[in-house]
Amino acid sequence: MTTPSIAIIGAGIGGLTLAAALRRFGIASTIYEQAEKFGPVGAGIQLTANSVKALAGLGLQERLLENGFCPELGLNRQWDTGEITNTLEMGPGLAARYGAPDIALHRSVLHDALAAKLDAGTIRLGKRLKEITQNREGVALTFEDGEAVHADAVVGADGLHSVVRRAALGDDKPLYTGKSAYRAIVPTANIKADMIEERVKWWGPDRHIVSYFINPDKSLVYFIAVVPETISEVESWSQRGDKSAMLAAFDGFHPRILAVLEGAEDVRKWGLFNRHPLERWSVDRITILGDACHPMPPFIAQGAASAIEDAVVLARAISESGGDGDLAAAFHRYEGARRERTARMQITALENKWMKTAVDADWVYGYDAWSTPLPEHA
Repeated sequence: MTTPSIAIIGAGIGGLTLAAALRRFGIASTIYEQAEKFGPVGAGIQLTANSVKALAGLGLQERLLENGFCPELGLNRQWDTGEITNTLEMGPGLAARYGAPDIALHRSVLHDALAAKLDAGTIRLGKRLKEITQNREGVALTFEDGEAVHADAVVGADGLHSVVRRAALGDDKPLYTGKSAYRAIVPTANIKADMIEERVKWWGPDRHIVSYFINPDKSLVYFIAVVPETISEVESWSQRGDKSAMLAAFDGFHPRILAVLEGAEDVRKWGLFNRHPLERWSVDRITILGDACHPMPPFIAQGAASAIEDAVVLARAISESGGDGDLAAAFHRYEGARRERTARMQITALENKWMKTAVDADWVYGYDAWSTPLPEHA
């Protein structure tokens, strides 16, 4: 068997996970990232049990535990009265049930942990993809700096506005959900201690707020506050938000969560977009993963988790292929294993009812990307 060369476009969580998983199987890859450098991303992330289980297969669980926070309870509250509508028992009980804990942490912690699993030179920065073509021998990539690269296959992990997706599957515009989100990491020193809960979602009639600790000493709490808007904002994690406008949008919410919002020093805002589930993700030697193929609003905490799952399943499919000539079949096995699950996640996220009342969470949290069956070879 000839070990294939894999080009990954995008060094986000999905792209890094794929490279780390391929490395575990002894398969080389190169990540091409358009950013000139990595900077700290001011956002938290919930790594639910299914994503932690996938990352544990890369030897990352202990590092994430050391730098993150594992809540004992996940609460759902009525926006104004604070009435609890649902409680998710977490902690050791959840870890025992699903085979991995739930960990909240700073996104940069996860990004750095994944990057540390890669060999030097795997990530190439400042590489903005311009053109992509393929034939029987492989895929040719041309970057805006003029460099041309050949690979046996290409994986687009380049997000909502994926260049790879557009080249392989056509140019369809992302759909604005009618909602935008404010977010911030807040020092808990800015908030009265008795006002903060480990993890809670406050449900309003047409808007909501989620907050949770993201580090072991509970000195930082992250929130995401979602509001309806007629005109979409730019889909950018770096766009600054207006704190006074945010507070006005949540006027009347319970004082407990307003204290968290008021403690924010640097508020960001971005529009929330999605796409309809795709019928195909791959064209011959090109495929996509994560937000490039199944973007979803962050209402069930599965955007990054689904990309992590994609990456592990795709690496398994590639590792079981018969060499570079069998990559198209490997890609079809991968998408065959993933399409139905991610479509269900997208639909569930758009409904935005997850955990408001009791739900069957087993189908989400019990999934194991390392052992889920792959379809038979095409």
